[in-house]
Amino acid sequence: MDSAKARRIRVGVLLAVLAAVLAYAALDRHRRLRRKEWLEPLPIALVVLRRGQVDDDAIAALRSRLPALEAQLGAELQRHRATAMRPFSFVFHGPVDVAAGAPLPDGFGAWELVVNTYRRWRYTRSVDAAAGVGGGYASRIYLVVKPGDGGGQLTIEGTSELNGRVGMVEVELDRGMVDFALFVVTHELLHTLGASDKYDASGHARVPDGLADPTQTPLYPQARAEVMARNRPLGGGVEKPPSRLSELAVGELTAREIGWRK
Repeated sequence: MDSAKARRIRVGVLLAVLAAVLAYAALDRHRRLRRKEWLEPLPIALVVLRRGQVDDDAIAALRSRLPALEAQLGAELQRHRATAMRPFSFVFHGPVDVAAGAPLPDGFGAWELVVNTYRRWRYTRSVDAAAGVGGGYASRIYLVVKPGDGGGQLTIEGTSELNGRVGMVEVELDRGMVDFALFVVTHELLHTLGASDKYDASGHARVPDGLADPTQTPLYPQARAEVMARNRPLGGGVEKPPSRLSELAVGELTAREIGWRK
């Protein structure tokens, strides 16, 4: 085979691969956009990963509170459109014992983010296999639970792909943190559907978009917490983390971002 013909074959193969990648990307984007049409409940995988000795009762409580979370989000959907449908159907997987949480990027340059994306893919693929997580989920939220450090103040953190399919939450879990942990799970889940944060650089809820009820009089204290603002504003720059799922609210701007309102 002469070199010119071989080169044409290589170019043809590369073009075919590129076409396949572009077609897959277009199909995946279409599927991600269809999630926001809300024709049926979105199946969501909640994958619990355990680091260390975490109270079994707290993990069991996470599972048992998922119907209450579905109901609360259903009630919020009904505030924004006339439907009795619950928007999400959560499937609990785990717990899977892990030595570490999901890898963090070494930096925020393009190359570091590409490398971290690959590392996270390997990490989630491994825990999916261990937890029996199959395909077909609209989004997957990985909840890393670990014991507190004994300091008395439990912490919780989260990251997710905006308009993507994967979210990560890490929490020092005890029984009293269960509802708040699921609140943050919902925060990261809505990021995957296009919702933006509703707090400012100081971490306080933005007015009016970060308030559950921006028209109430007096404005403070707010009775509930806008899910993308994280906390319940009490007034004077004072905020309190929600402690019950009944405090979770989806504000108007968030509802527009995820397709609940036009």
